[in-house]
Formats: sequence, C-alpha cells, structure tokens
Amino acid sequence: MDFQKGPERICYRDLEGRLLAEVDFPTKDGVAEITHTFVDDVLRGQGVANQLLTAAAEQIRASGLRVKLTCPYAKAWFPKHPEYSDMVIPE
Repeated sequence: MDFQKGPERICYRDLEGRLLAEVDFPTKDGVAEITHTFVDDVLRGQGVANQLLTAAAEQIRASGLRVKLTCPYAKAWFPKHPEYSDMVIPE
C-alpha cells in the first residue's frame, strides 16, 4: 500500500482522492501523540491499520521522538509490538 507521509500524519487515498485510511500524530516538545487512526469500511480486515501504525512508529522513531498514546487502537497495538516499547511514554 502506498501511503502518503507527512510530518504528523500518514494516510491512504484512492485514485479519486477519497481518504480511506489515516493515522494522526501531532508533535510537541519531542513527543508525537497518536490521537487518531481511521480505516474505511472498504479496507477493514486487511491489516491496513497495522500497516499504518507500523509506518507511524517507524517514522516517529526515525525522528527521534517519544510517543504518547491517546488513540484507542494505538493503545491496543503498541503492547502487541514490544519492539517499539522503548518509545512509549507510560500513562
């Protein structure tokens, strides 16, 4: 899947430009806060949310940031991926 990556957002749009998936992670003071993950019904069950979070975690790590989890999906995803546990700010 060819994601569009920005400094605080990763998304996927169809050929018509319609938003089908995204993860938002605004940054402040060295912390990226994952606030929102969305996958349209047409892509559900295909592992797209997992791909989004993996891409976000890699991008956040490459930027040298820590991560705060406020998105429910991210809160469930990170414990299942201990390779990123060093980045997470405990609640």
